[in-house]
Amino acid sequence: VFEWYDFFIYGTLAAIIGKTFFPSGNATLETLLVWAGFAVGFGFRPLGAILFGYLGDKLGRKYTFLVTVTLMGIATAGVGLIPSAASIGMAAPILVIFLRVLQGLALGGEYGGAAIYVSEHSPPQKRGFFTSFIQASVVGGFVLSLVVVLGCKAVFSDAIWNEWGWRVPFLLSLALLAISLWMRLKLSESPVFEAMKAEGEIAGNPFVESFTYPKNKRRIFIALFGVAAGLTVIWYTAMFSGLSFLKGPMRVDDTAAEIIVGVSAFVGMIFFIWFGKMSDRLGRKLPIVWGYALTLLTLFPLFWLMGSAANPGLALAAERAPVTVSGDLCDFDPFAKKQLGACGAVLGQLSQLGVSYSRGNEMPVGAPTDWVIVKAGSETLDPENVQKGLEAADYDFAKQIPPAGNIALIMLALLGLCALSGATYGPVAALLSEMFPPRVRYSSMSIPYHIGTGYFGGFLPFIASYIVATTGNPYSGLWYTMAVVAVALVVAAWGLKGGMPTDFADD
Repeated sequence: VFEWYDFFIYGTLAAIIGKTFFPSGNATLETLLVWAGFAVGFGFRPLGAILFGYLGDKLGRKYTFLVTVTLMGIATAGVGLIPSAASIGMAAPILVIFLRVLQGLALGGEYGGAAIYVSEHSPPQKRGFFTSFIQASVVGGFVLSLVVVLGCKAVFSDAIWNEWGWRVPFLLSLALLAISLWMRLKLSESPVFEAMKAEGEIAGNPFVESFTYPKNKRRIFIALFGVAAGLTVIWYTAMFSGLSFLKGPMRVDDTAAEIIVGVSAFVGMIFFIWFGKMSDRLGRKLPIVWGYALTLLTLFPLFWLMGSAANPGLALAAERAPVTVSGDLCDFDPFAKKQLGACGAVLGQLSQLGVSYSRGNEMPVGAPTDWVIVKAGSETLDPENVQKGLEAADYDFAKQIPPAGNIALIMLALLGLCALSGATYGPVAALLSEMFPPRVRYSSMSIPYHIGTGYFGGFLPFIASYIVATTGNPYSGLWYTMAVVAVALVVAAWGLKGGMPTDFADD
């Protein structure tokens, strides 16, 4: 939980980090840069998996993840100490990215060690149940990050919070690090590793053997594309995309959105544990495959439910006065500080407002160069101030708190997403531990897991935000999740072994 708190606090505070370390004058660009920094940490997780997987298979599970938690805690606290870009210029974002790299390396070594450590201490008939707490801890870290942020906001005034109070959640990492080290120093080494050490079965080069051990390449392929990639995009869509969706396009008050998502995630942790326990009775494959299939069927409806309940007035305005944009040079570049044409500038305004639009073919008389016409229903809007025109057409962009009944519907949708995530995520630590031979288990399960979660999941907020920014549709980013889950479903249905769980065997 503490490790994931350290990693997720960056994403929880994405908006203020963008203004502090990545100022650009373009809110869309700042958001993309923050999520790019978020993705960098994930991008280095596979390297951490290789490095610490090697050490874990050579030196032991316990001491390896003592190193990873120390590295994570120091790197997280470091983010809270970096001066703003206004103070030190480009050095600020460079330092932030460097510390995200360290966090990614640490997390790459952490998960495999924790999952294997618990798995190798668990009785086989309860392995799914016990290791499901490892999976639930991912949600726990996310919830803890929200709780700390909300607690700090309650203590500090808005002025203090925006000036320096937001740094406190990062600095708190040092206290969590002290607790983690105290707990982990009291742990004994894994009995499976101790037995291998006593019998002289320690791998000579765990990384190389992960790819030369009989049939292990096939297992790694299945673990990567059929397990890690699918489960992680569901989880990040449920939590980070859900939170960004509410705070951004749906204009829900930031604190209210954080409370709604945090409470839903806390309650939803039970799904991770329940499905982990069920996998001891049904096998690991069944809940994962069914979870993927149900995600493909229900992902869009759950987000539609969330959107209609979060801001019904905005949804009604969009239905009554849909926005169309016609123009010359009508291209929008989310990475540009200034768009090339007037039409691109209009699309930039709509993107920042989170308003869906469609392309029209209306053309003014004489068709001058760089022309643009933007309409809300039948009303023509001033392209220089689209927001003012939309507000006149009953679009309300003020942050608001939904009515209690609507909050219940939002939480219902979020719990549905948590259930899908729990079904695919809960059994995974046990499944991956059972898939690979003990002598190279740390490396073999960590490498595909962190490539899958690092690249398919870690880049999801960035890719989804980019798709939304370029299409103007707040739901369009979900297509990335749908594509990855569809591939995962095919690979999992083909490659995962059905039936009751078994310990590793050469099959």
